[in-house]
Amino acid sequence: MNWITNYVRPRINSIFSRREIPENLWSKCDECGTMLFHRELSGNLNVCTNCGHHMGITPRARFAALFDGGLFTEVEVPAPTPDPLQFRDQKKYPDRLRAAQKETGEKEAMLVATGEMGRTPIVAAAQDFSFMAGSMGMYVGNAIIAAAEEAVKLKRPLILFSAAGGARMQEGILSLMQMPRTTVAVQMLKEAGLPYIVVLTHPTTGGVTASYAMLGDVQIAEPGALICFAGPRVIEQTIREKLPEGFQRAEYLLEHGMLDRVTPRTQMRDELITITRMLMDMPPAVKGDLPAPAAPEPVVPETPTKDESKE
Repeated sequence: MNWITNYVRPRINSIFSRREIPENLWSKCDECGTMLFHRELSGNLNVCTNCGHHMGITPRARFAALFDGGLFTEVEVPAPTPDPLQFRDQKKYPDRLRAAQKETGEKEAMLVATGEMGRTPIVAAAQDFSFMAGSMGMYVGNAIIAAAEEAVKLKRPLILFSAAGGARMQEGILSLMQMPRTTVAVQMLKEAGLPYIVVLTHPTTGGVTASYAMLGDVQIAEPGALICFAGPRVIEQTIREKLPEGFQRAEYLLEHGMLDRVTPRTQMRDELITITRMLMDMPPAVKGDLPAPAAPEPVVPETPTKDESKE
C-alpha cells in the first residue's frame, strides 16, 4: 500500500497534471535582485517596480509607449555598402550582422519613425543597444540623416534616444566619418528652426557622445545612465586616481551642468510633450478628451389654454 501511495499515485498525477510552462516569465533586476513578473515589468516600461532601476528597452517597445495609441510609421533608411572593409576578427562582419538581425528581429541598430505624441507631430529615432551594442556604423549615420531630412520636410521636431557603445570597429574609419555627417544633419535642423531633443539612455559612450548625442537643444537623461566618451575604468587607469562616486552617471552630469533634466522613463512621455509643444510655440497639451457640448434644446412657446385666451 505504501508503494502505491508513495510512488504510483504521485507518478500518475504528475503525468496527467503536467502543463507547459512558458519560458521567460520572470526577470531579475540587475540592481536589487528582485524577481519581476514579465507583464508587470513590461507594463512599467522595463523599470524595476522595487528600486526604480532602468533596464534596457527596444526601440519598438519605446515607440509603442511614446506615440499616441502606439501607432507610428517607419522611415525608410538607405542601406549602406555591406562590409566595405572585408573585416574579419573571430567572425566575418556579415556573419555578425546576420546573427544580430536574427537575435533582435531588426535590420540595424537604429529605428526611425514618424507619428504623434500627445497630438504633437514628431520624428523620432532610437538606437538599439541589443544590436551589436548599438554601435554607430554607416547605417546609423544614414538613419540620423534620414530622420533630420524627414523632420525638415514635415517641419517637425526630432527626438533622438541614444544608447551605444561607440563607433563600430568593423567599419573602421568609415564609422568615425559618421561623427561629422551626423553633426551636419543636426545643423540642418537648427537652420530650419526645428527643435532637436536628445534623450540619453544607458549607456551612451564613445563617438556617439562626441557627436550627435550631445548636440541637442535640450539634453535629457534617464536615471543612472552612463554617459561618457571614455569609461571610468579607462580614466582611472590613465590618471591613476580614484574617481568620485557616481562619476559620469546622469545625476553627476546634471549636477555639473552637462544635462538639463534627469527624468524617469515612466514620466518621459509627458515631459517630452510639454517641452516639444513649448519649443514649437504650441498651446499646452489636452490631458483628456472632453465630450462635445450637448445641443441646446429648442424653446417651444407655450400655447394658451381656453380659459387664458378668454381672459
